[in-house]
Amino acid sequence: MAEYKIKCFCGAVEFTVSGEPVAMGYCHCESCRNWSASLVNAFSLWSPAAIRVTKGADNIGTYNKTPVSYRKWCKTCGGNLFVEHPPLQLTDVSAGMLPQLKFEPGVHVNYQETVRPMRDGLPKLKDFPKEFGGSGELLPE
Repeated sequence: MAEYKIKCFCGAVEFTVSGEPVAMGYCHCESCRNWSASLVNAFSLWSPAAIRVTKGADNIGTYNKTPVSYRKWCKTCGGNLFVEHPPLQLTDVSAGMLPQLKFEPGVHVNYQETVRPMRDGLPKLKDFPKEFGGSGELLPE
């Protein structure tokens, strides 16, 4: 089983992610763009059981703008760590935190909010898949 060792920008918090992601893709919503300070957020979704904090658990801050996303960061450096999505029973680790993982995106979500259109042949969902409470509606590239 694959295991990825990850640490925040300053190294005060370390965690591992084990196994394989449930899904990978891009999120275009304003919240993810602002949180990641990027035009598009590349995500990898994992079972919460795959994440294990190995150092600095008391140094993890949490912010939740909505009940769907509990964003975790290092209290020392402010570095992003991961985002828990309790209603979806998934945890998002930014693909940028996992340089060893072969990033194979399968979908774009919240494409209606995009500020950076991408022509890559992947499905472009207006919001989320139906199984995650979205419309499942596809948008054109």
